[in-house]
Amino acid sequence: MTKEAKPLRADALRNRALVLEAAETVLARDGVAASMRAVAQQAGVGLGTIYRHFPTQEALYAAILDDRMRRLAERATTSYATSDAGPAFVEFFTDVVDNASRMKAMADTLGDAGVDVKAGLSEAGASIRSAIETLFVRAQQAGAVREDVGMPELLALLGAACMAAERNQWDPQLRDRTLNVIFDGLRPRP
Repeated sequence: MTKEAKPLRADALRNRALVLEAAETVLARDGVAASMRAVAQQAGVGLGTIYRHFPTQEALYAAILDDRMRRLAERATTSYATSDAGPAFVEFFTDVVDNASRMKAMADTLGDAGVDVKAGLSEAGASIRSAIETLFVRAQQAGAVREDVGMPELLALLGAACMAAERNQWDPQLRDRTLNVIFDGLRPRP
């Protein structure tokens, strides 16, 4: 019989969130040479707190990526899902592209250090795909997106935009102009 993990107390959840936020900051600043001690200092917690949640540095860094993707998927199912379908779809698409550069840079840094970043992200990736599909279908039903565009085309456009944004380090103006071209192409034809 397997033992189920007990849900974390509110203070433990808060500490875990502080550690993840601090680790993301420290990793961006120091790269994989970042120490757990630097993360603890940044978070304002003791080393023991970090090791209770993340037994290794690799586990901590993998959790950063998973947490970022989970939060993105949560935003899609909460704030975007209650918004007008067309603008919610556009906003989420833009949010995914914005996150691509940061996620890719972090994943590359961790991959270079030998961390298998894909190992723990399948569930979060599935949540993101599900959120995108839900918003996409809602936008189509609302008449904000062409009916002749399917998920394969949408994912190809999103993937291309993410790749271009991360490789070319788009500034906000270029991002907006480029995404407007994509969104114009997705709008129903008169």
